[in-house]
Amino acid sequence: VIPRRWVVERTFAWLSRSRRFARDYERLPETGEAMIHAAMSRIMLRRIAA
Repeated sequence: VIPRRWVVERTFAWLSRSRRFARDYERLPETGEAMIHAAMSRIMLRRIAA
């Protein structure tokens, strides 16, 4: 078992809860990257606000 692997898996699980990532809708990789940044920002803001 790789140490701290669960951190990456947990992050992917959080991202997969976003409906936008259920399918690959984006044509450009930059658009997908921007969506990941937006989703992670939303997750972090929720954690800070709590």
